[in-house]
Amino acid sequence: MAMKKYAAEFLGTFILVFVAVGAAVFGISATVGVNGASNGAGVLGVAFAFGLVVFALAYAFGPISGTHVNPAVTLGVLLAGRISTKDALGYWVSQFLGAIAGGALLKLFTTSFGATDYTGGLGTNAYDNGSINMAGAFVLEAILTAVFVLVILLATEKAATPTMAGAAIGFTLVLVHIIGIPLTGTSVNPARSFGPALFAGGEAMGQVWLFIAAPLVGAVLAWAAWKFLKVEPAKS
Repeated sequence: MAMKKYAAEFLGTFILVFVAVGAAVFGISATVGVNGASNGAGVLGVAFAFGLVVFALAYAFGPISGTHVNPAVTLGVLLAGRISTKDALGYWVSQFLGAIAGGALLKLFTTSFGATDYTGGLGTNAYDNGSINMAGAFVLEAILTAVFVLVILLATEKAATPTMAGAAIGFTLVLVHIIGIPLTGTSVNPARSFGPALFAGGEAMGQVWLFIAAPLVGAVLAWAAWKFLKVEPAKS
């Protein structure tokens, strides 16, 4: 069963990177249709791509692995005592490998299959980019991740409505991307950031440390808030 969980995390993270980051890479500022009559995805389109992918994966892979597809989520779940350290390590390895596979496929499309990279950096995240500095990016990513992971921890409580958890999680991810895309490109997921950065290289790899560290700090903040807010099970 453990291998099935790890495989689900690998495949889920691969899909997240290729489909959702791909929505930015292939279409965030593209023009489509006859003579470029229509705009591409834009910020809202990319934000919804991330949210809808996670929404779908939550119901597809949720019964197998819980659909973390994000090392920060796994850290929050580990701190909450809902997963073993062994499984957390397996999830982290699977998530990073899945993100690397997704990043590799994006790179293949933009270098060998004639697809245009409209982000100019394979959908990587950045700071000191004219929109936000390093300190601001760290605080932003930590806060956005804390919000996202807190919603996950609360929405998946036994006292919550389990059938609505996927929708709550997916739409929260849409919201944090609407805020974050114009500033950092939005990470809130160390694996999502590392996979594309590995193939973009250069400055993206030089800055990826922040998009690994800040989401992990956000996960710890979310756990602390969850500890205070969680609903204790009723005593029998």
